[in-house]
Amino acid sequence: MSMFCFQCQEAAKGTGCEVKGVCGKNEEVAKLQDLLVYTLKGISEIISKGGLDVKDLAEVNHEVIKCLFMTITNANFDDEAFVKEINKMIELRNGLRGKAAGADLHDAATFEASSKEAMLEKAAGIGVLATANEDVRSLRELIIYGLKGLAAYTHHALNIGKENVDIYAFVYKALAATLNDSLSADELVALTLETGKFGVAAMALLDEANTSKYGNPEITEVNIGVRNNPAILISGHDLTDLEQLLEQTKGTGVDVYTHSEMLPAHYYPAFKKYDNFVGNYGNAWWKQLDEFASFHGPILFTTNCIVPPRSEEIRDRIFTSGASGYPGCTHIEADEHGRKNFAEIIEFAKTLPAPEEIESGKIVGGFAHEQVFALADKVVDAVKSGAIKKFFVMAGCDGRMKSREYYTEFAEKLPKDTVILTAGCAKYRYNKLNLGDIGGIPRVLDAGQCNDSYSLALIALKLKEVFGLDDVNQLPIAYNIAWYEQKAVIVLLALLYLGVKNIHLGPTLPAFLSPNVAKVLVETFGIAGIGTVDDDIALFMGK
Repeated sequence: MSMFCFQCQEAAKGTGCEVKGVCGKNEEVAKLQDLLVYTLKGISEIISKGGLDVKDLAEVNHEVIKCLFMTITNANFDDEAFVKEINKMIELRNGLRGKAAGADLHDAATFEASSKEAMLEKAAGIGVLATANEDVRSLRELIIYGLKGLAAYTHHALNIGKENVDIYAFVYKALAATLNDSLSADELVALTLETGKFGVAAMALLDEANTSKYGNPEITEVNIGVRNNPAILISGHDLTDLEQLLEQTKGTGVDVYTHSEMLPAHYYPAFKKYDNFVGNYGNAWWKQLDEFASFHGPILFTTNCIVPPRSEEIRDRIFTSGASGYPGCTHIEADEHGRKNFAEIIEFAKTLPAPEEIESGKIVGGFAHEQVFALADKVVDAVKSGAIKKFFVMAGCDGRMKSREYYTEFAEKLPKDTVILTAGCAKYRYNKLNLGDIGGIPRVLDAGQCNDSYSLALIALKLKEVFGLDDVNQLPIAYNIAWYEQKAVIVLLALLYLGVKNIHLGPTLPAFLSPNVAKVLVETFGIAGIGTVDDDIALFMGK
């Protein structure tokens, strides 16, 4: 076994990747990611045992969040970026170590490794399987993957100038706890739910950051065709990168299109003033191999999901920023003020052909919490009259597996008196279907990116209040969620913290759940997998 990773839904054979990641990461990158997380655990232990005040640790706080984000599936494949980041974190860690003088520190807080070779040697003994007990391992990894998703949302909010030091404090507490062999399974389960609590805090923080700067999302028709101009395709989740790119492309003759996770940017009022912000090109992240070829212009990744390109020609058109990275691609760093210079991408775009049209028409989205609240009377009346029998939360991720066709078929076969609430890339399985509306309410209400699952939670809580119910689980809402990576993990933990039960998760349950931990989730929260479309619809509809 040259590596071991089971953090995403594509884990090989449903158990884990042992030679090369299905995502495309190689053994070296996998081990360097393990070592980077290990280093963060050491930093966390020093801060916890040293009683350090996170308010005084701004640089460390920000770097730890960025590092966790870098290790999310499909975010960064650049081994040299990880070597650089590990050395930086070791230096920061060593600067903190004297402040925890006298404390009994774990090896994670004291090891030294400056060269890539030394790092790989060290990483061989500290990976996921270093925790022998499979139940403890399962709970520790569930917490760590939740923290990775939480870090992604916290990082985006930080880029807009919003932060919550309580989140940093919890990250240190939780990471340090994964080194503590004295913790019981019950204590780790409690920490898992607390991770969900801070996941809610991180999503609320990002929601506040996005809406305070860019306005509340509103119902928007998004063009999916093209114009005959050179263009840049932007993917990922970081709205500050998009804003800066749009500012720098104004008046240049270069159009900007979104891809995959960036589609919901069109729903924000602030971006509608840019006449070169044309529309969305293509579909979910995993289709980029074909869609990047026909787009022709440069592609800017602001975060995950990167799929290793098939050709040098496409790789040469890929640029990365923030936590993302890929070997051989130009990485654009921010200056000390958070500004990024996209001149190279813009000038490159001018030399390339316009994108080929792969589809035409429009799709509708923008149903985040404030927009749905504005429609509340209409929605409530539809429920009371029986026009809407049930809501289905089908948020989460998309992926390459053929089994994900289940979600398209599920949406198509749902009774016509049901409404789908969605967020994240899961929408691409059904957002272009002609599912109609119910009294003017579209049957697919897209709240936005995966972090906008927070909007879906707020909508559920608002409906609970409107209908005067004691428990959110009394609402006519069913949860059939598709997951892929760690941002979906924190969304799941957040929903569990909020008390949501009987969530169906697919297309497979996570490989990192041991049988005993899976049993706890089933018995305590009603977590279940998926079956056949017809059986599941009958179950959800109570037939």
